[in-house]
Amino acid sequence: MTIEEIKELIQVFNESGVSEMEVTRGGNGLRLKRASVAMSQEILVPMGAPIISAAPIHALPSTSPAAPTGINSGANNASASAKPATLEEGHELVKSPIVGTYYDSPAPGSPSFVRVGDQVEPGHVLCIIESMKLMNEIESEVSGTIVAKLVENGRPVEYGEALFAIRPR
Repeated sequence: MTIEEIKELIQVFNESGVSEMEVTRGGNGLRLKRASVAMSQEILVPMGAPIISAAPIHALPSTSPAAPTGINSGANNASASAKPATLEEGHELVKSPIVGTYYDSPAPGSPSFVRVGDQVEPGHVLCIIESMKLMNEIESEVSGTIVAKLVENGRPVEYGEALFAIRPR
């Protein structure tokens, strides 16, 4: 690898927002990794709903939902109601095959590819993950019903992170 190629890879790494990248060409290799930073989360509560205080989230395990459970006040809060406290046995988890940014619709303002309760077949597009400025469609591999969306729109996802739970037919 030349110095110019390394500089270009570092630039792509910095612009992409991915947390880790490894490139190997022939006998040369380059591995880049971002330092961990504390994450915080903002939860919008409808007026009149009880307010529950939560401490900042410093590290989220990749298999747990992004929002704390038990904050659903019964109001029409789509992100809280889409995440069940526990998933039943037999549900298939659709996991992210790459690191990137999760999008649940093809463009801002357009309807989501799927909603909780929708029926899906193999090959049905569930979401898009943007990685290194490429839009990657994530498709269902099973027939069934979407029982949970486990990621919020526009949030970064890691490799292997659960995106959806599907009850197979």
